[in-house]
Amino acid sequence: MAAVGVHHPKEDAEFDFVLAHVDGPVLAYFWGVWAAACKDLEPVIKDVAREYAGHVAVVRTDIVRCPAATARYEVLGAPTFVLVLDGEAVATTTEATDGAGVRAFLDAHLRPVGDS
Repeated sequence: MAAVGVHHPKEDAEFDFVLAHVDGPVLAYFWGVWAAACKDLEPVIKDVAREYAGHVAVVRTDIVRCPAATARYEVLGAPTFVLVLDGEAVATTTEATDGAGVRAFLDAHLRPVGDS
């Protein structure tokens, strides 16, 4: 079962530690402090973490503090959402700009991930 809440790794090693210790899918939310869209998504991310608790862990990842993770998942801008299972990206979007978009992204990809 996935961990509850939003994880906030401060460096790549912490990001990798969280991924290694979460059982199940992880929504890696790559953000940047300068991106207005990311500021607007803050309450959404907390709500999504609560709503999907037990099904997906949420990791808010600063693209400046976690450059290796950013490169590994080929993140080019913020906000970017990557659904990760066993360290591998199974889906990526830059189009989820509100709560409905984040939920639609998860709903479209969680069932196939769980069936694998």
